[in-house]
Amino acid sequence: MHRSLTACSLALLLAMSACSSAGRAAMGGSASASASAVLRSADGTPMGVLALTPVPGGVLLSGQLTGVPAGAHGIHFHTVGRCDGPEFTTAGAHFNPGSTKHGLLNPEGPHAGDLPAVAADASGRAAVNATTVLVTLSSAAGNGLLDADGSAIVVHAASDDQRTDPSGNSGGRIACGVIERQSS
Repeated sequence: MHRSLTACSLALLLAMSACSSAGRAAMGGSASASASAVLRSADGTPMGVLALTPVPGGVLLSGQLTGVPAGAHGIHFHTVGRCDGPEFTTAGAHFNPGSTKHGLLNPEGPHAGDLPAVAADASGRAAVNATTVLVTLSSAAGNGLLDADGSAIVVHAASDDQRTDPSGNSGGRIACGVIERQSS
């Protein structure tokens, strides 16, 4: 039985190693590659830093925002890595390489850039902690956020209904941050 457990342990270790190698390839070569975005308001006030970390099968978006009006707000990955104020329209539309409909609850969706809404408390703080399997940090993948023109993270003025195309009735853009690869 001991040899059987050892053989199983070795097989599991090899499988995990293969998955790790495949994950590094899917993320553009480095399993430790990560990214971040400094979000700013329309007047340039810093509102927080969000980290993007590769996790098995997807990307973890995490961090803390400040100065956000109390309540729920749509938050999305957008197609272009530009955040020119005051309306942040240079960030383009929601990241949607699959040409699907908007919303995590839409049967014809979601966009790859769709994320669960964030909620700010009365003091304007909003914790962000969401994992998505819809994007990668690869520059080569079709769903990679770090493509030639980059991507941005945008916080909207209202909550996202997760169904209505093109943006879930989430309103105007109140904060934006360009996603930038972090050096290892």
